[in-house]
Amino acid sequence: MPALNVVSNLFNTLYNNEIRRKKECLVLPASKFSSEILRVMQKYRYIGEFEQIDDNRMGKFRIQLLSKINKCGIITPRYSVKKDQYLNWERQFLPAYNLGILLVSTSKGIMSHHEAQSQGLGGVLIGYVY
Repeated sequence: MPALNVVSNLFNTLYNNEIRRKKECLVLPASKFSSEILRVMQKYRYIGEFEQIDDNRMGKFRIQLLSKINKCGIITPRYSVKKDQYLNWERQFLPAYNLGILLVSTSKGIMSHHEAQSQGLGGVLIGYVY
């Protein structure tokens, strides 16, 4: 399964379970990339605790939901973004200034566009959450 489908499945599962007001959800398959995305979402309090469950197959995540996600999605194709272009992409994918985060894969790992901007890093857009 390509990484793109794994991340898309992660966002779709989170969003669908948030709409149904579930307290937690299971996302599979698990990957290090998905784990890093979840860590950033947890840092910004979009999700609660999450754990990776090893089921001797592909693994899965159990994620505590906080009813904070209004919309999340993957950005395809994965656009490269320079350190001074975040405002343009924020306008395109987020509903208002300073509402939500763009997830960016940088040379220093996956982070929000706020962190990447403050560190002066460019990267590749992965998705958005608000």
